[in-house]
Amino acid sequence: MDIGHDLPVPSASPRPFPKIVYRYPMRFDDHFLDEIRARLPVSQVVGRSVALKKKGREYAGLSPFKMEKTASFFVNDQKGFYHCFASGEHGDIFKFLMTTQGLSFPEAVERLAQEAGVPMPVRANYSKERDAEVQDQRTRIYALLDASAVFFRQQLHANAGAGARRYIEKRGLARETVAAFGIGYAPNAKTALKEHLAKAGFTVPEMVLSGMLIGGDDIPVPYDRFRDRVTFPITDLKDRVIAFGGRALDPTAPAKYLNSPETPLFHKGHILFNAAKARPAAHAGGRIIVVEGYMDVVALAEAGFADAVAPLGTALTEDQIKLLWRFVPEPTLCFDGDSAGRKAAFRAIDNVLPHLKPGYSVSFAFLPDGLDPDDLVRQRGTEAMAGILKAARPLVDVLFERESAAGDLTTPERRAHLEQRLRDLTKGILDPVVRGHYERDIRDRLYQAMRPQGPAGRRGSGSVAGQYTGQAPAKPRGQAGGRGAGFRPGGPAVPAQASSALRNSALAVGATVTLPQREALLLRACLNHPWLIGERAEALADLTMTAEPLLKLREALLSAQASEKTLDREELRSHLQNGGFASTLVAIEQIATHRRDRFAEVSADRETVEAGWTHAYALQQGMQGVRRSLDAAEHVWHEDPSAESFGTIVELQQRLGEFTPEPANDDTIA
Repeated sequence: MDIGHDLPVPSASPRPFPKIVYRYPMRFDDHFLDEIRARLPVSQVVGRSVALKKKGREYAGLSPFKMEKTASFFVNDQKGFYHCFASGEHGDIFKFLMTTQGLSFPEAVERLAQEAGVPMPVRANYSKERDAEVQDQRTRIYALLDASAVFFRQQLHANAGAGARRYIEKRGLARETVAAFGIGYAPNAKTALKEHLAKAGFTVPEMVLSGMLIGGDDIPVPYDRFRDRVTFPITDLKDRVIAFGGRALDPTAPAKYLNSPETPLFHKGHILFNAAKARPAAHAGGRIIVVEGYMDVVALAEAGFADAVAPLGTALTEDQIKLLWRFVPEPTLCFDGDSAGRKAAFRAIDNVLPHLKPGYSVSFAFLPDGLDPDDLVRQRGTEAMAGILKAARPLVDVLFERESAAGDLTTPERRAHLEQRLRDLTKGILDPVVRGHYERDIRDRLYQAMRPQGPAGRRGSGSVAGQYTGQAPAKPRGQAGGRGAGFRPGGPAVPAQASSALRNSALAVGATVTLPQREALLLRACLNHPWLIGERAEALADLTMTAEPLLKLREALLSAQASEKTLDREELRSHLQNGGFASTLVAIEQIATHRRDRFAEVSADRETVEAGWTHAYALQQGMQGVRRSLDAAEHVWHEDPSAESFGTIVELQQRLGEFTPEPANDDTIA
């Protein structure tokens, strides 16, 4: 069967498949690439990932790019390509590795060239002699580091490693995890590794160059760098050992963690711990988690989060950010919830902000105060960690929180200073498109946070209709006035999307926290009927919410559900009050309800709860979808202030008004 002619192509007129052309900074000769293709059939490369069955002159299998039940993925060795009719993916052996494993083009070429037995071309800027000399030195260092890793693993299981084994057991690591990460032990001796490497044929200058010995002009006798430490091999993207990290067992050691120095193979700002092992999982799942240290990565991997990496003792660098973006467009930076974790997150903002580009950013996930990833998964289970990651916040949210919490905002001058700081920060974004969107978003946040507003009446569906004036109408945000929680006549309006820090700042003095009514009712139903949390956990985790107190409460509910076999209503409330949610619970109870909201009350029967919660959930998700469309329409209006774009805004505002809860009236039951 000829894939190009015999199979029906889902389009009006079948077109020939496009020629595969690569345009990358590192160019390879066409003859060189063709030689690799000739030696490696596509079915051989693809067959390692996809179960293929022979169909005439071709092979067929289920698509690796899209879930399906009927095979629509075909491989043609004669023509040298694969084609997926389900997703439209098409390519050769190089494209397949790039698409399925997240490799760059040069990495895919080098891997397949090695498999095919085709030598890589010599780079033009080196003479053959110089290239051979450099390559020989690098090969020797790779071998030396590999021998060091073997030595450390052996020492872990020797008599000298008893203390290290106790530490590993105390951390609860399984034997398989220790083996997978190559964890070892550096003996408490100045020359143990040095003597071992010397017997293996390595010279002292090579040991110093590799970073395994400390040496120099002022150190006549070089000695082992890692002593009495649990060791973690640091590998490059090909999973070759290029350095080590060591965790001190002696609590009085000057440095708790120690990394190899910069070497010809190791530049700590260019690589991430566990990057090679995490890359396939990140590419398959579309997510990568950045945590703070080795043990965080190891603990998460043992808990099933194989897509975790960590920087090597420094804040994220530009190279590390770009490396993460090769894996996924929006990595999740996970920090402890204490002040140190917040400070680390805030430093990351400054490092990432200039390099943002369309479609590429980072999000921030904060752990409960006092817990690191290891503690969280052991105390509350993997579901709690998954909930934290699902609740990750975009960079712009955390940026606005940081700046708005930096000082007193009670005077116009101080508010102007906040605005100036935010303008200066957004000016640092190099990409003009992203910079423009940040400027508009920040202006909107500042306006919503700072505008004085009295009691808000509900916008009727006809109130936004009017003659086009060239100015976009203010879109309805927040909740209607009335007896809802947080309403205070004459007080400044703090929007639902404002950060918790801004809510508690001097800018918001005199106003209580405003909780969006429908969001609060959905959680109120969970509080009054805890069985909902278990039965609707996935929907609850995916629920789009705008109020920071409710986001945190939702995380706490999911964590409680994950850690307890059964949930009693009174015990749950007591647990939440002790966890610092007392004021949020009071605010939720003060939300005024209608008869249609009876599902959220304690007295509601199961059928009423299920039907009401499902209906409210659908309305909430629908409303957020319209809000996203309205945001996009306003951005279009800023670019093109036409009557047509204005009309779109008016239409979406009318639709949004249909989702807004009615103010309390005679039907109010609470």
